[in-house]
Amino acid sequence: MHRVEATIFAASEPIGREALARVVGKGCSIDLLIDDIREELRGRPYDLVAVAGGWKHLTRPVYADAIRAAVGSNEKASDLSQPEVLVLMCIAYFQPITRAELSSFFGKEISRDLMGHLRGAGLIASGPRSPTPGAPYTYVTTKNFLLEFGLDTLRDLPDFEALEDAGLLSKEKLLAGDIPAGLVEGEAD
Repeated sequence: MHRVEATIFAASEPIGREALARVVGKGCSIDLLIDDIREELRGRPYDLVAVAGGWKHLTRPVYADAIRAAVGSNEKASDLSQPEVLVLMCIAYFQPITRAELSSFFGKEISRDLMGHLRGAGLIASGPRSPTPGAPYTYVTTKNFLLEFGLDTLRDLPDFEALEDAGLLSKEKLLAGDIPAGLVEGEAD
């Protein structure tokens, strides 16, 4: 158990099941070891969290303000503009998706600069070529996207329909063109 915890603690990236099996042997139940470690961490300011296809030690959200006060914030996700967040959300839910499909969804041309910023932040990458004429590139989210947003897999995204039902998201509003400035090609973000 301590070898698993030490390996996860020392790693800068989430550690997957295969790597942990190399540490303790294939006969050990990784899930039981993780459960035991999480039980020992109960009441501590950090936990062992399944994220981006592996496990990582992360501080509990309740301590976020104290950490920001002491060391500042280096959260990349907080550096995103509202238009970038909307496009990233659409990529996450509808991937693989082309820039033309995104533009069609929003009713406005999505700027190459916006896509470049999301790619530069490591949140999206090129996906498979689209089977449509011209075989344009598609975009998909990355492992870094999962890590930044604390998701283990894309299945952990909030249910799209539940967000609409809660009034937090309106597909009709997006389709009606009620999109913030900065999505149109050539406009400033």
